[in-house]
Amino acid sequence: MEKSVLDFVTEKTKALIEAPTCSSEAKAAAKAWLEAAGTDREAEETKAYLKELEEDIMPIDQLIAFASSDQGRQYFGAEKAEEIAAHGKEIKASGGKYCDCPACAIVAEILEKKEQMQ
Repeated sequence: MEKSVLDFVTEKTKALIEAPTCSSEAKAAAKAWLEAAGTDREAEETKAYLKELEEDIMPIDQLIAFASSDQGRQYFGAEKAEEIAAHGKEIKASGGKYCDCPACAIVAEILEKKEQMQ
């Protein structure tokens, strides 16, 4: 991996770990990747990390559906769920494909470098 890409992904990965909306699975994969960067395990951990990020990023339609569901209202509270669903619809209307929470925004930036990471 080129140094500029490695530096970018390292910085974003550290930010992802600190993101309040980062899942425990993504956080664990991020930490494992950081530990493996620059070692003979880097390629293997990069594949695992990218797979986890692709699974964790929330497609906008999924966010809207969850926030609009009974489960979403229970999770977020009725008022917040309504706000999130409306925000998701705004993102979709402007051409966005993914949730824009702190973790998803960082994951999207990392995934933009996917080809350069492999």
